[in-house]
This record gives sequence, C-alpha cells and structure tokens, in this order.
Amino acid sequence: MSLASYQTAPPRGNNVKNLSTLRFTWSQGRDDLVSEKPRNPLLTIDIIIEVGDRGIVLIERKNFPLGWALPGGFVDYGESLETAALREAKEETSLNVQLVEQFYTYSDPARDPRRHTVSTVFIATAEGTPRGADDAKVAELFRENQLPSPVVFDHSRILADYFRFKKTGQRPKP
Repeated sequence: MSLASYQTAPPRGNNVKNLSTLRFTWSQGRDDLVSEKPRNPLLTIDIIIEVGDRGIVLIERKNFPLGWALPGGFVDYGESLETAALREAKEETSLNVQLVEQFYTYSDPARDPRRHTVSTVFIATAEGTPRGADDAKVAELFRENQLPSPVVFDHSRILADYFRFKKTGQRPKP
C-alpha cells in the first residue's frame, strides 16, 4: 500500500490517553491511527547446538512460558546476531560454541506468547556437557526420537525443520 496522506489527529476512543498519533489514509481508503512511537517486533536468536553424535541441547526454562526450548534470547542493542548467539549459548548452557551457519529466520507473530518476535536460528557445535544457567533450569542433550515435552514457542516447528534439513538438505520454505 502506498501512503496517500497523513495529518496530526487526536486519539479516538476513551482507551487511548496521552498518546500523540498520526492519521494515515492509505491508497485503498483505509484510515488508521498509528502511534508516533514505533512498535516493532523484537529481534531474537535461537541456537541448535550439536554436541558430537550425542544429540542437540535443549534447556528447561525457569520463566514463562515454562517448558523446553532451544537456547536463545534477545539481541542486545549494538550486538550482532552472531555475538548474541555466542553469548546466549554460554549463558544458558555453559558451553562455548562454534557457529556453523545461519539456518533460517522465523517470524510468525504468534511464535512467542509474550510478544511479537523475529528469531534467526543458528546451527552450532560444541564439546562437553551442557549445564543449565541464567534463565535455564537445566540443559540436556536430546535426540530426535527422544524430545521432551512440552516444547515451547515455535521450537517444535524449528526442530522438525532442522531434522528434515539434516536428512534431506532441504531448508524450510517461506
């Protein structure tokens, strides 16, 4: 859609207080109020850590949503995706990892029940035994046929895509 015009407008309704808004009229005639403060998805990373032929690392979360997940977290301002992946892997699993490749980016607005996030997933390798730390209660190794339950966020989909990729070489499609 192309932006046809905009003008300053007062907030509509009683549930919007003290917000400065802009009224946008789209070329299709849609008239919307948009906050001047951007509301964008938050950027995250997740890491599929392969530990030899022993399996991949999943963490049991201390915080909501409770369950099992890939190690990962939010990218800090001024931090690259790669640096965030290395930091989160160390914080949550106590492992020093080597990033192998960027696997895929997942952006379904419903992927995280807390807020809209976009996650770039990395495949990494490590040696040693994972230990849960930071916001991970535990970190353990799992094989495809032994995954724990429940797996939270969209990590079941990510893991299915990963195991399919390992067998066929086919990456997920948009």
